[in-house]
Amino acid sequence: MIIENARLFTAENEEVIDNGAVWVENGRIRYAGPGAALPDTGNDVPRQDAQGKFLMPGMTETHAHLSFADASPFAIGETPVEVATITAVRNSELMLRAGFTSAISFGSTYRIDVALRDSINEGRIKGPRLLAAGRDLGATASNIDSGGGLSQIADGPWALRKAVREQRKQRVDVVKMFNDGENINLTARTGEVTFCDEEADAIVDEAHRRGLRVASHSRCAAAVKQAARAGVDFIGHANYLDDEAVDELAQRRDRLVVGPAIAWEVQYLAQCETLGISPETVRAQGYEREIEATVESVAKLRKVGVRLVVGGDYGISIAPHGTYAKDLEYFVRLFGMREAEALICATRNGGEAFDPNGSLGVLREGACADLLLVDGDPLADICVLQDHARLRVMQKGAWVA
Repeated sequence: MIIENARLFTAENEEVIDNGAVWVENGRIRYAGPGAALPDTGNDVPRQDAQGKFLMPGMTETHAHLSFADASPFAIGETPVEVATITAVRNSELMLRAGFTSAISFGSTYRIDVALRDSINEGRIKGPRLLAAGRDLGATASNIDSGGGLSQIADGPWALRKAVREQRKQRVDVVKMFNDGENINLTARTGEVTFCDEEADAIVDEAHRRGLRVASHSRCAAAVKQAARAGVDFIGHANYLDDEAVDELAQRRDRLVVGPAIAWEVQYLAQCETLGISPETVRAQGYEREIEATVESVAKLRKVGVRLVVGGDYGISIAPHGTYAKDLEYFVRLFGMREAEALICATRNGGEAFDPNGSLGVLREGACADLLLVDGDPLADICVLQDHARLRVMQKGAWVA
């Protein structure tokens, strides 16, 4: 089909093409650009009038937890596998309807991600293209050493290599590792690095040797440096960065991405009383300072050209599934990004993280035809992307939502 008369945002740069057109064939883009330059397609290609609406690439959620059931953040791993599986199917379609046509998992309860990915690929359920993760991989007394269906605990390089091999046997795409802790964790706080370097190196080496990607929970500068030097592909959080950590990330900016994942801190501070916790307690735990530190760190990363991506630990009660586009609001409101810059983080940068070959997140010849038609202007109001009723979603060249 040909979609014409659109305000076209290709994500190749921050420009918008008025009266743009996209030609889609066999799930791929044949042309994206000014309508006046559209090649001759003959008379048998159906045409759709976008009526001046905003046409952009589908977005990528790079910190996805589809198996999280919108439970309390203090009880994530306690959801029974049956309930988590049912809600994951619902979350999968919800993510697609929210305009996120691709997702990179940052950890799954049980083996739910693998089953989701296979069911999506086979067309049995609707959902984003998915890089599936296994259980979070951590050391004894790490942030995720709490039992339940979320964690896999191992100590020492060879035990951790075995854990990676077990996840490979389960056919994951992504190994998620916890390099440091969390302010609310009494045995592994932020700033407490929970792997030694030999362990982190072993995880990444084994994963890459077996063709897997590696995602890292790293909040403090020491953990970020450990993860970067080990060679991880995705870093989530990176809240507290010193100059050395920024330099390590800058040196590797062509092969890794960073997702600030700020939703947890923002919503914990805003909604803590719904969890029975006072704002004073949350401030004493350091989360107000963590937001401030993240703003400072993102500014440093933007300055040196590290690719930033959206994705914010959605799937908990205070940051539920379906609200993923709040991240773009945070990128504009908290980090001071231009709206177009935030869109590129959600589209081109996320697409490159998912597929380094560049087939996702941009509208160009040969790219996958994953599109989002928006009844509104995200460049004037980024929050329009949070209204699912104003979105029409194309995946693999077909309208799916």
